[in-house]
Amino acid sequence: MTVTLTHFIGGSFVDGSGPRILDENPSRPDELLAEGTAAGPEQVDDAVAAARAAAPGWARTPIAERAAVLERAAGLIDADADALGTELAREEGKLRAEGIGEVRNAANILRYTANEAHREQGEVYASPRPGERILVVRRPVGVIGVITPFNFPIGIPAWKMAPALVHGNTLVWKPAITVPLLALRLAQKLHEAGLPAGVLNLVVGEPDVGPAIVEHSGIDAVTFTGSTAVGRAIAARLAARGVPFAGEMGGKNASVVLADADLDLAVERVAGGAFRAAGQKCTATSRVVVDDAVADDFLERFAARAAQVRVGDSIADDVDMGPLVDGRARDRVLEAIAGARDGGLRPVHAPEPYGSGALAEGYFVPPTVFELADESHPLWRDEVFGPVVAVRRASDTSDAMRLANDSVYGLSAALFTRDLGRALASIDDLHVGVLHVNSESAGADLHVPFGGMKGSALGPREQGAAAREFVTETTTVYLQGA
Repeated sequence: MTVTLTHFIGGSFVDGSGPRILDENPSRPDELLAEGTAAGPEQVDDAVAAARAAAPGWARTPIAERAAVLERAAGLIDADADALGTELAREEGKLRAEGIGEVRNAANILRYTANEAHREQGEVYASPRPGERILVVRRPVGVIGVITPFNFPIGIPAWKMAPALVHGNTLVWKPAITVPLLALRLAQKLHEAGLPAGVLNLVVGEPDVGPAIVEHSGIDAVTFTGSTAVGRAIAARLAARGVPFAGEMGGKNASVVLADADLDLAVERVAGGAFRAAGQKCTATSRVVVDDAVADDFLERFAARAAQVRVGDSIADDVDMGPLVDGRARDRVLEAIAGARDGGLRPVHAPEPYGSGALAEGYFVPPTVFELADESHPLWRDEVFGPVVAVRRASDTSDAMRLANDSVYGLSAALFTRDLGRALASIDDLHVGVLHVNSESAGADLHVPFGGMKGSALGPREQGAAAREFVTETTTVYLQGA
C-alpha cells in the first residue's frame, strides 16, 4: 500500500506545494512505497517561523520533561522496530536485519540522550574574590537546521536531533529526498511521544529546500552529514553570516593488513566493512593496504570471500547485500568500475554488471575489487560510495602507514596485526577520527565521540558527551551576594 508523504510543520502534517515526490524500492524500482509533493520555499519559511515561536517555551521546559519525550519516543520506536526496519530496508536498500538494527539503535540513542537530564549541566569554579562563585552554565543555541543523508535514514537523524532536543533547541529538518518515508515515521513517533508543536519541523525536497534552510536568517546553526564538497560549500555560506556549522562529510577509509595479521580475521572484517550495506557508509572500507609479504595470500582469500557475497532483494532471507539507493547511485558506481577497467587496474574480483533478471532491473552492483600499481588512479582517491575496493601493496609497515594516510579524508581506518606495540603506535600514525584494531572500519557506538579529520569533518564531534558542544552555548556567571 502506497503511503502518502507529508511534511510536519508547527505540529501538523501538511502537504507540500512543490513538485511530486516518488519514493521507490531500489530492489524493485517498479514498486512505489510512498508519494507526495515536495516542500516549497514558503514552507521552509513556515517551518522556521514555527521553530522560532516554539523555541522560548521549549528552552524553559525542564530538561527532565524534554528527556521524557525522548524516552517515550524510544519506546514507540522499539515497539514498531520490525515494521520500521522492514520499511527502511525497502526504502534505502540495506538488509532487513540491518534496518531493524538501525531502528533499535535509534531508540537507544534517544534513551541515552534522555539521560542528559541526570548528568551535570554546568561547572562551578573558585573565584579569587571573597564571597563569589564562578558558574559556567549551558543553554540552547536556538533554531538548528538539520540536513541528513540517505544511508542511515533514522540513525543519523536520531544522533543529530536527540542532543539538540534534550538541550532545549528547536529544529528544521531536511532529510535526503530518497528516504522521506523513514523521516516521516520518526517525526510521527516524536509527535506521538508528546513533542510540542513547532519544536521539530520536517520539510522534504530538492534542490531548493536545503539552500533555503542554510540561507534563512532565522536559523542559528546548521548540522550536516553528506559529501565534502557540499559540506564545505554550506560552511562557507554560513561562515559569511557567522552561523555555526557542524559537518560530517566524506571518507575514503583504509584497512591496513600487516604481515603478522590473522588473515582469516582480516578477510572477514574487511569484507564486512566493504560490502555491508552495499558500501554505502561513510566509514565503509574502500581502500585496502596489505603488506607485500602476505598480499598474494590475502588477495586470493579476499577474492573468494567477495565471490561468496549473495546479492539480492533487501528483505530476502538468503541475501548478504542489497541494492544501492537509486539509479543515479548505481550508475555512478558502475562508471567508477568502468574507469578502473579502462585504466588497466588488475581485477581481483570484478564481475560484469548484471545484464538480466531481477538484479539488472534493481539498482544492484556486484562486490568488486581492483589492485592498483600506484596511487594515481581516481579509484584510490575519490569516494565511490559503493561495494568497490581499491588495493595497494606496501613494502613494509612504514609504507603501509604512508599509504593509509594518503588521502584528503580522515574519517575511519582499520588495522590488522597481532603486535600490540604496533597497534598502540598506529594511534599516532594513522590520521583518522575513528580507528578500529582487528575489526572492520565501519561502525560507531552511541556513547563515544564520532567524527573525522582533514576533509572528513568540520566542527565538533557528534555522539556521546561531545554532542552537546554544538547544540549548547556557555555563559560564564560571576555570582556574588548583594
